[in-house]
Amino acid sequence: MNAGVSATRLPGDRAVGAAPVSVAVNTFREAVRDRVLYNLIFFALLMIGAAILVGKISIGIDRLVIVNLGLSAISLIGLVMAVFIGVGLVSKEMEKRTLYTLLARPIRRWEFLLTLVVNTCFMTLGLAAALLWVGRPFVQTDWLILVAVYFILLELAIVTALALFFSCFTTPMFSTLFTLGIYLTGCFAEGIREFGDLSQSTGLKLFARVIYYLVPNFHNFNVIAAAAHGVKIPAALIAQNTLYAALYVALLLIASSAIFSGRNLK
Repeated sequence: MNAGVSATRLPGDRAVGAAPVSVAVNTFREAVRDRVLYNLIFFALLMIGAAILVGKISIGIDRLVIVNLGLSAISLIGLVMAVFIGVGLVSKEMEKRTLYTLLARPIRRWEFLLTLVVNTCFMTLGLAAALLWVGRPFVQTDWLILVAVYFILLELAIVTALALFFSCFTTPMFSTLFTLGIYLTGCFAEGIREFGDLSQSTGLKLFARVIYYLVPNFHNFNVIAAAAHGVKIPAALIAQNTLYAALYVALLLIASSAIFSGRNLK
């Protein structure tokens, strides 16, 4: 009897010990197996390829065109992937009832971002290949491209956290709409604040200020033009955006956990 119990416990103990790594790998495989991600990467590389052709037509400004279109493609496709991962994975886990296993394990939630980071890195390599293809060697100012990609990743981390947050209490369709709506609002946060400041209405000014401070200010993460023109990006801005994204994501994950704890998943 005791031997049988011991034989049963040992495999279980090993499974629990290996759970964080194995589930993280399975989550990554689940996202990578989906054909939509491959289509998105192909489309991003296609856009970078188009940037090469446009760059050859635009004599003398090939780098400017390639970096602008390439980073824009990475940002756009990354946005779609972030929403897809944030909304799709949670809804799939709930439908398959595998979410119960995930919640019972000591899994770090940032492991869901692994697919996003890997795909963004591949697209960045595609942009680097595009610059080499046109015969342009790398120079010192090209590190600004990596800073721009880093800001894109911070931006996508916030978008993914938003998608996860909305997925905790609404349907995938509404989660997607809410996430994209807040993303667009955050892109124009500066304009909304300026519009409120110009208004004669005190209520409108207050409303504009609330929106400005409530939604993520994605305007500060957009340094594509600066990277394309080789304009220096202040170190203070890098530190500010890193801290801002970390705090915003942390708050969203705390709110998501609070909502999940009050849900009846049975």
